[in-house]
This record gives sequence, structure tokens and C-alpha cells, in this order.
Amino acid sequence: MTTLKRRAFIGGAMAVGAAVLAKPIVTLPGSVTKNLMQSSRALESRIDVLVGEPIATINPDIYGHFVEHLGGVVYDGIWVGENSKIPNTNGIRTALVDAMRRIKPSVIRYPGGCFADSYNWRDGIGERSKRPRRTNFWVDAPESAVRGQNVPQNYEPNHFGTNEFMRFCQLTNGQAYLAANLRGLGAQDFYEWVEYCNSPAGTTTGADMRASGEVPSREPFKVQYWGVGNETWGCGGNLTPEEYAAEFRRFTAAVPRYGVPLKYIASGSNGEDLNWTRGFFARTREKGEGIFNNIYGWGLHHYAWNLSQGKTTDWLAGKRDALQFDAAEYYELLREGDRMESLINRHWTVMGEYDRQHRTKLVVDEWGAWYKPGTEIVPTHQFGQQSTMRDAVLAGLTLDTFHRHADKVVMSNVAQLINCLQALFLAHEDKFTVTPTYHVFEMYAAHQAAQAVRAEFIAPRATYTRNDKPADFWGLAGSASLKGKQLTLTVINADINQPREAEINVSGARINSANTRELAEQDVHAHNTFDNPRLVAPKDAQVAVTNGRLVHRFAPASVTRLQITLG
Repeated sequence: MTTLKRRAFIGGAMAVGAAVLAKPIVTLPGSVTKNLMQSSRALESRIDVLVGEPIATINPDIYGHFVEHLGGVVYDGIWVGENSKIPNTNGIRTALVDAMRRIKPSVIRYPGGCFADSYNWRDGIGERSKRPRRTNFWVDAPESAVRGQNVPQNYEPNHFGTNEFMRFCQLTNGQAYLAANLRGLGAQDFYEWVEYCNSPAGTTTGADMRASGEVPSREPFKVQYWGVGNETWGCGGNLTPEEYAAEFRRFTAAVPRYGVPLKYIASGSNGEDLNWTRGFFARTREKGEGIFNNIYGWGLHHYAWNLSQGKTTDWLAGKRDALQFDAAEYYELLREGDRMESLINRHWTVMGEYDRQHRTKLVVDEWGAWYKPGTEIVPTHQFGQQSTMRDAVLAGLTLDTFHRHADKVVMSNVAQLINCLQALFLAHEDKFTVTPTYHVFEMYAAHQAAQAVRAEFIAPRATYTRNDKPADFWGLAGSASLKGKQLTLTVINADINQPREAEINVSGARINSANTRELAEQDVHAHNTFDNPRLVAPKDAQVAVTNGRLVHRFAPASVTRLQITLG
């Protein structure tokens, strides 16, 4: 594993002040160097929070999660079974429930993902001994170490279904976001799933079925969020946007509500495919602009996996290792994640061409880092990977982006919850730990339901070498929100080596006091393991405020939350 020491890179700076003085250049292996420029009479960095310029309320659903029947997410992750020696509540891992409650999980998407488009919800209800066993969608996944093998993870026993998932949501205080099978099932099946979940006790056969089985529930689940298909441009049906627009209208035409405000989420674009967004919205608009009242969210999926050798559409070739990465790969992953901002803006613009009142908002229901296999806890945890401080920086960067666009984004779902991709948790048998990404979600929870306000960041850019050519990336970025007199400011210092000392100013208000919680490590490869579960953890500190002036030093490759009390 390559260890990046705290040395200097080459680069420019945006100095706040007059003349600048250059520090000596120190060379890092791989021709990655840094020249830190500092103002002779002012700090090099500055953050201005404009509390008089609100953006929108930050929807708590931006802090959503994703549970798919894939590898070790459900079995060996969430579900251990009622008879397990592992502490559990009705078969659900107790340690996971306790940790989830601390981060206010909002919505949880289920059962996929691509698995959703091979899933019949009826397979996962009733007595477990009578539930059918099926081949899992991911049996032939090219990144799986158990591809095509007769191991349990390639087959679905359906021990964990709708009622078990709803019990998980109830235990964690989360809301369900259910993704319907549009490729394999029809509109009537969707209708009956809604009926099963939401019809009042004793009113329908579906309600009677819900009240029976291993985890009975007489009372309705009152599920609001329903995804109509998943990635319908690919594994979810390989449709055209125009074809999908017709299917979406058919699925949602006349579904009983039972007093529940159903919020439909349409299967949106893969990354920057604006033609998919344009095709769907154009065909939908033909039924009149009022139809957009029936579309709560437009999905968007974006994974950071195209690294230093440039973009590729190959499933494996564009991905690198989760633990062994150099400075260029660190920045290139962040650069790919930072594309989220332009994706939001570009899709929002296209949506507004047809839905001029922007009734439909964006739902980024899959996002995160995606690496090549090799760092999963056990081989059967398909798409499992370790999570380092790099992933914490990516998580903070992404959540800050959603805050800055709180008027556009109403939900997001990090992929995935446990043992898969950018997981918040790792578990195997009786072992359990949280990842650096979990700590970011815990730190950022203070933003939930607060008023996002504009903030401006001025700082030197970090520079590095990419493919033997100079490249750069921003140094400081973040977001701010306000609840009464409490200002929450979250800041990412993306520079892998250099700290950034910044003056923080709040326009129109006086800073009375402040404290910080910082997530940072000397080695950006640092990660938590079952043997050392607290290696990466945030640290709290008070911040000195002198005559209303606040200056803070942001550690390299760090995520920081400042909670500021205003006068």
C-alpha cells in the first residue's frame, strides 16, 4: 500500500491580500509537488457565509440509504435470523439498528437496484418455509469473486422480504422507498403491492396477507415513496425514454392511496445522458404539463469510478483499488464525484424546458465510490470494498453539493448501506464496524431540515500530476445551513498534503461561539477494521472566537463540521 506523506505539491494559490511569497518546493515520488503561496498580510483562504441569501430547506431525505439483495447487504449484513447468537431484534442485527438511529436515516431504498427488476414481491411474504427460492440477479456479475458458483449468495431464499424490511425501517426510524419491478412484472402487480402495504387492516386480501406470516403487521405500512422501475434504460428493460414514459403513466394511472400521499419516482438518467431526460419529459409533456404533479422525483445515478487513466465504458477497466492509490487517483476519484454538481444543473435545466414550474425534483437514488474487487471482507460480499478517508472526503463533498442545490434535490441514497460499495457499515458473522463514511453522515446530520444558505470559499487550488501533465483541484469547498441562531458549516479540505487556515465571516451576523468536529488522519488510506474499529473517528474541539472573528485551520484531506452560535 502506498503511503502519502505530508509533503508539498506544486501549484498556484488564490491569495487574499496583496503580494505573495512562495515557499520552497518539495518533490513527492511520482512527480507530484506543491508550491504553497501565502499572502504577506492576509490569510490564504476565506469563507463567507451569506445568511441573508437562503437557498431552500435541506430535505432530510437527502440522507437516504440503499438496501439491495446483493452479496452481504441483506444476509450477513442486516439479517442474521431470529435464532442467531448474534444480538438481534426479530432477526435484524442489533448493532446496525443502534448505529443507524444515531444518524437519523430518513429514507431507505429497497430491494434494488437491478435486483428489483428480477424481484416478485410475493416471493418475500408469508411463512418463510413456503417462500420460493430464486436465482439472484447478480449471479453472473463480472466483478464477483463467486461468479456463477453454487454459493448461497447467488441464490435468493427470500427469508427477508417486505415485512422484514418494514420492521427494519421501524426499528431504525427510517421511511421505506420501494422500487417496483417494471421489467418483469406488470402494472397490476404494482397496484397489488401498494394494496398489500397500505390498505387498512381487514379491508383486502392483501391486508390479511400482511397480517400473517413470520413478521405480521396488522396495521398498514403507509409507504409514500415508490420507484417505478430501475435503470429502465439498461437492466430494467432496455427501453427508450419514450417507451418508459408510456410505462410510467400506465403503472401510476389509478393506484389507490388509502389516505397516503403516494410519491412516485421515475427512473432517470445514467449520469450525463441528457437525451434520456429530454425524451422522457418531452413524451410525458404531451399529456399536459399538469401531469408532472404526479411525478415527485426524477432519478439520477452517478458513481465515481473513472480514475486517472481517463473515462472508459468497460465494466472493470475504469476502476482502481480501494486501498492502494496514489495522489493522482485520489484527486481523480474526487473529480469524478464532483461532477455531481454539473449533472444536477444540466438535468435540472432540461427538466425545466418541459416542467416549467419544476414540480418534479431530482432524486439521486444511487451515488458513491465504486472500486475493483479485492478489498471485500469476504469473497461472497459481492461489490464489497473497504472505505478509507478518501471515501469520507467524497461523501462530504457529495452531501455538500446536495445542500447547495437544496432547491433541486429532495432525496439521495448512498450506495449501499452495508458490505457493498461505499457502505457505512461492514459486518461478517458477529463482527461489525462503522466506516469513515458513517462518521460523515453523523457529522452532517445537523444540516437536516435546516435552511441552506449561500457560502463562498476562496482558497489555493491543490495541484498534482495526471498522465504526466499538471492538473489541479479545488482546495476548500462546503456548505452552510441555519436553524435559528445555530449555523452549521461543513468544509472539505481536498488538498491531500497541505492544511488550509481560513478566516470565516458571517455576513449580517456576529459570531459568538463555535465548536468543531473534525475527521482527518495522517494517512489518507486509513480505514476501520474489525480488529481496529476506531482507527478513523472524529474529534471534537472548541474554537476561539476573538471579537467576533473566527479563524480555523483545516487539516489535509479532512471533513470538518463547525457549529457556530450567532449573536
